[in-house]
Amino acid sequence: MFLTSGDRPSFSPNAQTKSLSARIDAVIDTALAQQRVVGAVVLAAKDGEIVYARAAGFADREAGRAITPDTLFRLSSVSKVYVSVAAMVLVEQGRLALDAPVTDWLPDFRPASPDGSVSDITVRHLLSHMAGLSYGFLEPADGPYHRAGISDGMDIADVTLEENVRRIAAVPLLFAPGTSWNYSLATDVIGLVIERATDLPLAEAVRTLVMEPLGLTDTGFAVADPDRLAAGYVDDGAAPRRMADVEIIPLPFIEGSEGLRMSLARAFDENAFASGGAGMVGSAGDLLAVLEALRKGGAPLLSPSGVEAMATDQTQGIDLLPWAGRGFGLGFTVLRDPVAANSPEPIGTWRMGGAYGHSWFVDLVNGLTVVSFTNAGLEGQSPGGRFPDGLTRAIYG
Repeated sequence: MFLTSGDRPSFSPNAQTKSLSARIDAVIDTALAQQRVVGAVVLAAKDGEIVYARAAGFADREAGRAITPDTLFRLSSVSKVYVSVAAMVLVEQGRLALDAPVTDWLPDFRPASPDGSVSDITVRHLLSHMAGLSYGFLEPADGPYHRAGISDGMDIADVTLEENVRRIAAVPLLFAPGTSWNYSLATDVIGLVIERATDLPLAEAVRTLVMEPLGLTDTGFAVADPDRLAAGYVDDGAAPRRMADVEIIPLPFIEGSEGLRMSLARAFDENAFASGGAGMVGSAGDLLAVLEALRKGGAPLLSPSGVEAMATDQTQGIDLLPWAGRGFGLGFTVLRDPVAANSPEPIGTWRMGGAYGHSWFVDLVNGLTVVSFTNAGLEGQSPGGRFPDGLTRAIYG
């Protein structure tokens, strides 16, 4: 059993690895048998050693194409990890500053607060989602982001990154920067900041700052190998069905939401803007490599102090919904109350996921990093999906 917030047993690698594999296998096999997921790649590392790795099910059910360890997935919000790390690399290089106003790089990005006043939005506000921005999928169909023609980064939109950010700035903020928290398109704005700070397209900047130092080639804003890309499925109450090319996926757990506007074809669209919050494609192995670099202290990407900054809760005293019991650092959630989160993870665990069906967490207490990629949206995503919840409980015994 891994350490949780309430116990401290000793760790026996051989016995525990065998038991861990059996428990995770049972979760995956049950989900496949019950047709709750179509395919999955699950990786777990303990103290830098892979203790579990399995690919199971179908990358394309209708074509009979099996999922493999190197299957590529549309990453949705998993993209935020890569872009947030890229921003922090620039902070350590002195090309960005966490508490500098975003207008240093985007002079026209000055959205007004609800009272009409204009306050500086900082890089820290954006990375922690405390800027007062929102997402279109959190709104009804006639919400302000939809009226402004703003893309959430997962649809087909005839808009550049620069124009999308301009439209975001034209909509009043939900709150004054730094006073509250709301999951948002802030990482897309950070993407444009990165472009201005590096004088590179975002895809090239992320590749240079994050992927190349780790020797990773599968992940980016374009599909590295279309034949390895998983088809998209969605769980809407029955067995996952294959997604149509363009969909609006209802989100029953968000009151008043129109739903997620998603397009499978976006991954193949050479003209699609680089959405820092949702637009990347990649493999589970690449994500594990990035997370393990952070867990081990950051090299060759960041210093230990840079990782510590990312893992420091920026939202003390603020309740984050739908992440009860969790705070938010600079790019991902940080567990502050296991009871409120209904989680066996220890305090301080990092976690995020993605709407196409992904989840990941890093448990510093146990030296544990877990990545779960599926091609079944909602069911496989964290928060909210039954599959990642089952995996977590299996891992902690």
